[in-house]
Amino acid sequence: MPELASPSAFSRVTHLASQRCVHEAFQWLHLRERKIMDWQAELVAVAAPSFHEAARAAWLCERFRQLGLEQVEIDASGNAIGFAPPTAAPLPSAEPECVLISAHLDTVFPGGQAILPEREGTCLKAPGACDNGAGLAGLLAIAAALGAIRESESALNLSRGILFAGNVGEEGEGDLRGIRYLYQQSPWMKRIAANLVLDGAGHEIVVTEALGSRRFLVTINAPGGHSWTDAGLPNPIMLLSKAISRMGEIKLSESPRTTLNVGTISGGTSVNTIPESAAARFDFRSTDPEQLIRLEVELHRAVEDVVLGANRHTGSGRRPTGATAKPSGRESMVSFHIQRIGDRPAAKLPDNTRILELLRAVDRHLGIRTEIRTASTDANIPLSLGIEAVSIGAGGDGGGVHTYAEWYDSRDREIGLKRVLLLLLALAEAPPNPI
Repeated sequence: MPELASPSAFSRVTHLASQRCVHEAFQWLHLRERKIMDWQAELVAVAAPSFHEAARAAWLCERFRQLGLEQVEIDASGNAIGFAPPTAAPLPSAEPECVLISAHLDTVFPGGQAILPEREGTCLKAPGACDNGAGLAGLLAIAAALGAIRESESALNLSRGILFAGNVGEEGEGDLRGIRYLYQQSPWMKRIAANLVLDGAGHEIVVTEALGSRRFLVTINAPGGHSWTDAGLPNPIMLLSKAISRMGEIKLSESPRTTLNVGTISGGTSVNTIPESAAARFDFRSTDPEQLIRLEVELHRAVEDVVLGANRHTGSGRRPTGATAKPSGRESMVSFHIQRIGDRPAAKLPDNTRILELLRAVDRHLGIRTEIRTASTDANIPLSLGIEAVSIGAGGDGGGVHTYAEWYDSRDREIGLKRVLLLLLALAEAPPNPI
């Protein structure tokens, strides 16, 4: 991967940044930090756990309307959508193209309790303040700055429209459902030429490699019973523990790096009860799809082996003398179910793509050191489909992500938003000649 942007990309970005209307947009960002923070504090107070983002989506749509976006709606997946049409004749194509700029609506926190953001100077403290309050506030700031450009006497000629989306289902078992819908079922799906994902804080990192993951819910069922009178009957928690232990013995690939995690385990009703079921959630991650397939096969094998072993034991007649569970005429007392609850594709942005060339040029212009990273974000979906996409922060700093002590600091937000805006405009100009 080249360390520096190509001269043609840098020349294009420099020319773009010199335009009067772009300076006016930069000025809006410089003078409106308080307004942006007001938006951020207000939106994080609206709870949005995965699968329950409707209230926050409605809030975002109202802001989109106030900022002058068109075709504002909540789509069939629950995404909040707004559109800024092109200001120049679109490039020749089957359908007019657009650039998607998106930020996920959902958080990892459960609903049912009030969220009371605390503000102190440049700092905002609240669950979700950074992930993804920063991204959503940045989405609104960019929409407002774009409005300033469109109102300028020296407005830019943008050949591509810009589609704004606050999408659902990025976190956990949301499994990227909002962004999947945009690319697989939405009326916009064939028009998206590039995707800029705003996720969290920061202004130097860019995610160009999508970390793949597969997630499974494993459940083992058995008759259950009393810990004394039914002692000896199969115990689903113990059986599941054996399967987990076996998975823990697997040697994981270091290159490409591959990880295995058991995130939750549950089952049983009391200390003196043989449970009727036990369940655990497994998370496999790798940049190599083959490693994910290998771990999936190993998981099925581990669970099947412990269940078959338990059924062979109980089917041989070795049942507890005082067992209250009556034979049902079937040898199999234990059953299992493995459900895939998440599948995020692994993919990588090629080194010579236009979006990466333009980002390097933007970073050079702004004096930013580009740091390439691997992560699991909404960009997984477009990257897996061969669509140019990156995930970047919306400026500022943050910490305590996914905890109730989460915080965001807006210092240096401005340079992060300038970075986002310049890249978005460079993509929307869509020059007919390649960089």
